[in-house]
Amino acid sequence: MKVSRRKFIGQSALGFAAFSIVPRHVLGKGYLAPSDQLTKAIVGTGGMGRGHIPYAGTRVVALCDVDKKNLQLGLNEVEKGVKSFSDYRELIQLPEVDIVHVATPPHWHGIIAADAVKAGKDVWCEKPMTRTIGEGKRLTEAVQQHGRIFRLNTWFRFEGNFYGMNTTIKPIKKLVDSGLLGWPLKVTISRHTGFDWKFYWVGKTDLTPQPVPAELDYDMWLGPAPYKPYNVHRTHQTFRGYWDYDGGALGDMGQHYIDPVQYLLGKDDTSPIYVEVDAPVQDADAVGIFRRITYTFADGCQIVLDGEGRDENVAYIEGPKGKVFRGFKTDIPDVERKLAEFPEPPAQQTDFVDAVKGRKTFALNDQNGHRSCTIVNMGLIAMRLNRNLKFDPVKQEFVGDEEANRLIDQPMRAPFTM
Repeated sequence: MKVSRRKFIGQSALGFAAFSIVPRHVLGKGYLAPSDQLTKAIVGTGGMGRGHIPYAGTRVVALCDVDKKNLQLGLNEVEKGVKSFSDYRELIQLPEVDIVHVATPPHWHGIIAADAVKAGKDVWCEKPMTRTIGEGKRLTEAVQQHGRIFRLNTWFRFEGNFYGMNTTIKPIKKLVDSGLLGWPLKVTISRHTGFDWKFYWVGKTDLTPQPVPAELDYDMWLGPAPYKPYNVHRTHQTFRGYWDYDGGALGDMGQHYIDPVQYLLGKDDTSPIYVEVDAPVQDADAVGIFRRITYTFADGCQIVLDGEGRDENVAYIEGPKGKVFRGFKTDIPDVERKLAEFPEPPAQQTDFVDAVKGRKTFALNDQNGHRSCTIVNMGLIAMRLNRNLKFDPVKQEFVGDEEANRLIDQPMRAPFTM
């Protein structure tokens, strides 16, 4: 995360130096002059939300959190005069806010982001994009309908050292696009290819009710999630271990790991047609681990999530003509010379501030972000039901499995809807 922030700040600073000063009103309502500094509101001032306060090119004007202690920690890091709220619905109505950063637990992502775009705000949203496939569909519809700019906060499809590959994604994308590996491809995400599944994100099945801390509005923290008696393990740093709020290790790291693979395989406009799961039977409340999840696309490409690390010598990418291993090592002879003959991958819009000012679609947006989040959620549904599932990428629903389809759109606790 630190590397990404430094790059973001540096790139933004260079970009702002070249801007000319144009009054905002010249460009009309909803369009910002390049010289204008964007204003930002952050919903969720835990560690992630506070970490985004200093991004260059933006100025924080409002903060929101249902925990008074977290809210105060955020206020301690901003200038005096920044407005504070405990209810995001008040914050998104502020006319002075350009961007709403959603840094809450995932069960809130879809609702807050959709309400923000409906209120005329652009959105920077943490991963996973939404907790369910249905929320992702509706959020994408809202972003498109209201003409807003959306960014999902995982950056490996365009910058940063891509975990165990010891390189950015660009040379890997160039190799895949060159055809030197052949087709179809299989990508294995495993600790042996450089990706830690963080299986400490599991829930507890023996929670006892505890008094709600005075500083926490627990009812609002739950929001659309079903009511469950308070226990500290449900909230803040350990919420990922419960189905109501996230999806354990896969919910935490899945979109970081899978979204770049979707980009590499050119699958931004589709989804796998089949998901196979090997996992222990899951508790109805607490998320457990998985041993192996395999996704298959219509053309035969596969993404394998290896939780056990079965094969120490597995390739990260394997095709009929070659393999790529951890550290971007390949068995293709003289690969650098061969790759030099192929074009570079198309440029991407990777500066969110520039995207907002110029009304340009960001590289990782609502539409391709929804598709990679759908891969995550397909795996989570297969885990919960403990069976393999067929999926229709066009209808975005499971084939012949009503129980699985009921998990696409899950009930929300009143009064929250999406």
